[in-house]
Amino acid sequence: MSDELVFYTNPQSRGRIVRWMLEEVGAPYRTEVLGYDGGMKSAAYRAINPMGKVPAITHGGVVVTECAAICAYLADAFPTAGLAPPIGDKRRGPYFRWLFFAAGPLEAATSNRALGFVVPEGRERMIGYGTYEETIATLEGALSASDYVAGDAFTAADVYVGSHLGFGMQFGTIEKRPAFESYWQRVSAREAAVRANAIDDALVR
Repeated sequence: MSDELVFYTNPQSRGRIVRWMLEEVGAPYRTEVLGYDGGMKSAAYRAINPMGKVPAITHGGVVVTECAAICAYLADAFPTAGLAPPIGDKRRGPYFRWLFFAAGPLEAATSNRALGFVVPEGRERMIGYGTYEETIATLEGALSASDYVAGDAFTAADVYVGSHLGFGMQFGTIEKRPAFESYWQRVSAREAAVRANAIDDALVR
């Protein structure tokens, strides 16, 4: 079975998160750019992701969708990149915690806010994130405590959390707070992040 790594994306999508992660990993990969006007909804691509959405990867016959899952998978598949704390490392808990905090509460809270949805007073228990304000304050506390979400070293969780913050602050779905801005400046300056951004920017033109 081929161990080829194939990346399905569009440069104007969440695929930018995975591109950054792939550049951090440093393994060779092939890119398939899919359009919103047909490619993503084709039968061939729906065989990979029935949702008809990007990004997705295939690796040695394994299909992985969802950005957080792809980041976690790649970190484990290419351990020499050092992007996931090993089992037994005290950072492993925070690593998973904040990776999936961003995939769950943060994604939902910011998306709902952008769409104008406000949780009715007294119904916060029905929503996983409670309130937007609590979600943002919780993340601010975590990023005020250390340079990276899992401690003093950069991990795949920073690719995902950083991407959400960078996008959110750019488009106004996340408030610009000092802890967020300093964190984003730190992670977005990484060589892999700059390289990934340049690749996708060139594909947009």
